[in-house]
Amino acid sequence: MRLVIIGGGILGTAHAWAAVTRGHEVVHLEREREARGATVRNFGLVWVSGRAPGELAIALRSRELWEEIGGRVSGVGFRPAGSITLARTAAELAVAEAAAAGPTAAERGFTLLDPEQVRRVNPALRGDFLAGLHCATDAAVESRRALPALRAYLTGTGRYTFHEGVEARAVTDTGSGAVVLDDHGRRFEADVVVHCPGAAHSGLTRELAGDLPVRRVRLQMMQTEPLGEPLTTAIADGDSFRYYPGFAGPALDALAATQSQTATAAEHRMQLLCVQRLHGGLTIGDTHEYTEPFGFDVDEAPYEHLTEVTEAFLGRPLPRVVRRWAGVYSQSVDPGAVCIRVRAADHVWVVTGPGGRGMTLGPAIGADTADLLDL
Repeated sequence: MRLVIIGGGILGTAHAWAAVTRGHEVVHLEREREARGATVRNFGLVWVSGRAPGELAIALRSRELWEEIGGRVSGVGFRPAGSITLARTAAELAVAEAAAAGPTAAERGFTLLDPEQVRRVNPALRGDFLAGLHCATDAAVESRRALPALRAYLTGTGRYTFHEGVEARAVTDTGSGAVVLDDHGRRFEADVVVHCPGAAHSGLTRELAGDLPVRRVRLQMMQTEPLGEPLTTAIADGDSFRYYPGFAGPALDALAATQSQTATAAEHRMQLLCVQRLHGGLTIGDTHEYTEPFGFDVDEAPYEHLTEVTEAFLGRPLPRVVRRWAGVYSQSVDPGAVCIRVRAADHVWVVTGPGGRGMTLGPAIGADTADLLDL
């Protein structure tokens, strides 16, 4: 089959990977010279630990696919580093204990570690904490390098063509297939068109699928110079328990009742996530903003909070921050949906809305679409 995929982010690229590796031909259109949205503005984390029970199977499948992809395309920088969520209060420790004793703990690779055990796993953590919830199934990829590496591999198959700086203007279902018109006046004929618009919910997306059950979420993050030593796992703080449905339960309800977040963390709906890039620097975040219109600038208070918490865990000053950024991603508002997948016409599909799970779940979402299309 011949597919035209619109959107060069992680979802579009994951769909291209699924199609090409199953023997099909893909023409891939991206309106920018390079994907510049949430795909490259994230941690690169493949985050199994906090997924809801109903999402655990797809998260584990995606983790397996990332490992397979990493074995074939070294440039994606896949590494099975795991993560440690560090508890600093008794209430946070209770959530970690409940997770480590929960019915899916073995599947997630959960182990509760005391401070000495934490430091054996991740010697860079010399600061103060009560315990750490280790998740062996979490992993990381290089978000800024993964997509070019994947495209280079796919191009080498002879069944993949990437068009950068090309905007799809119209998609027409012909009855036996579909035709895409771009802003250069070209026609691309396909058996199937898959539109992966990211956070672009208007324009072509609305023309094809109407108003979807999605919202946009804004975040702030930062990047440091090299740490100078390995951070062997990703790390998170106890505030992250509040944002991942896999930790829901009485212990989390008790944590929420303590109102133990700082004023800054509560105002900006913050959690600490931190992962070391292959160049040695740390990617650190993040915030959550849900009400549009979003600001065009970034607030300094969240960065000060993230710096303070990370330094408390490391027991040392952070390296110099070299860049800060904001990003926007598309999130399904259907609590039971991993993403929004709509059949806009017989041969046209729209896929978006994985929320902050795009990098984690992208390969499995692409594979599920391919299964649905019987590719």
